[in-house]
Amino acid sequence: MKLKIKRFDKTLPLPVHKTSGAVAVDLYSRLDIEIKPKEIVYIPMNVAIKIPDGYFILSAPRSSTHKIGVMGINGVGVIDRDYCGNEDEYHFAAYNFTDKTINVEKGTRLCQLLLIKCENFEFNEVDKMENVSRGGFGSTGIK
Repeated sequence: MKLKIKRFDKTLPLPVHKTSGAVAVDLYSRLDIEIKPKEIVYIPMNVAIKIPDGYFILSAPRSSTHKIGVMGINGVGVIDRDYCGNEDEYHFAAYNFTDKTINVEKGTRLCQLLLIKCENFEFNEVDKMENVSRGGFGSTGIK
């Protein structure tokens, strides 16, 4: 499957699967960004993507992002199919969890994207569920 993609800065590479077993592609910071201690910034990630019907994109921090002193503030992000306009550049919401200023250089890989199949759904409201309750949130225990 090939997706339409717009790069805002063509000096940065297109996202690619780095290995034959990779399920996600990495995105690159489009700018040099300074993040002060305990600050949240929105880092432009250089792409807008046309997502096909029946899919959405899940954005997640790369496993090594914490090594530079930042983490994704949302954990994961859901990117809808209709977020694909000419100026709809993806961003990474980064939080500097350290006590020092962090400098993220242009071209730093911060997050990864997964293309996931999905179906839209509607609700059929009922007054009572038929199944027996399991016991609530966390009812299966820790061990």
